[in-house]
Amino acid sequence: MPTLETGIPAPLDAYRDVVRPEWIDHNHHMNMGYYVVVFDLATDEFFRFVGLDERHREARHVTTFCLEAHVTYHREVREGDPLRFTTLLLGHDARRIHYFHQMFHATEGYLAATNELMSLHVSRATRRAAPMTPAILERLARIQAAHDTTPRPPQAGRRIGLEARP
Repeated sequence: MPTLETGIPAPLDAYRDVVRPEWIDHNHHMNMGYYVVVFDLATDEFFRFVGLDERHREARHVTTFCLEAHVTYHREVREGDPLRFTTLLLGHDARRIHYFHQMFHATEGYLAATNELMSLHVSRATRRAAPMTPAILERLARIQAAHDTTPRPPQAGRRIGLEARP
């Protein structure tokens, strides 16, 4: 994971987990719904890195809501498999954060799945979009500068659909 002079890893490579027994389905691999669960845990780690941690949310009476999510599945993972996650900030504005997770098998190294998300910063009082603090926006700008040096994954920005056949 390259780290620029700023000390910001590009991409963030911090979250680890293991496929838990309760995540296994009748096909003896991780059920598709639990990919979203573990990606959400990786989001928590990314938000801590950004500064949108529990302490910040409580002090400022804010939270985040997911506006949109897209998962791609590449290879199965099974009970007990170690997982490694990277996160790339794709873009942000005063109220939204667009980011991309990749899930790898931690020892074999293969890409298991990806998750592209758009999150909204929200006031808990109004339950409506609210701008992030200047300190968070400054931190996001520094992360963005570092992450803009990293190529975008080919799955970023994909849409679902069938190509028309001749």
